[in-house]
Amino acid sequence: MSSARKTWAERLRSGKPHEVKPAPIDIAGMKAGQRMLVPSALLVDGFIRGLPAGSSFSAKALRQAMAEAHGAEVTCPITMGFHLRTVAEAMWESLAGGTPVDRLTPVWRVLPPGSATLPKLSFDLGFIRRRRELEGLDTS
Repeated sequence: MSSARKTWAERLRSGKPHEVKPAPIDIAGMKAGQRMLVPSALLVDGFIRGLPAGSSFSAKALRQAMAEAHGAEVTCPITMGFHLRTVAEAMWESLAGGTPVDRLTPVWRVLPPGSATLPKLSFDLGFIRRRRELEGLDTS
């Protein structure tokens, strides 16, 4: 018997808590031994919710800001990539379920044009572009 596939909102709430630990290897600009934040999806969601309207972060800037906020030198880029998608897809599910836009996690602030996460998303990217336009953020 197979289990039902989790919704993105369920994925957002599940998983291990975040932790700070030494980076195991040199990868993606990190050096082995650096204090590395391994975020949870909920931690990423909460951080994005705290970003003011009109602000925009690249994935790299987001990882650095989150690392600094949690006493780390770097944030795991692989884990961050997974969680950015989870947060974005959960936001879309919420919107489809009737959540007003002003109560959504503003993922458009961390998904600028060219973001590696954008092509992985299952929904119309026009929504992200329109939200960025409304906040005066780069859309090109």
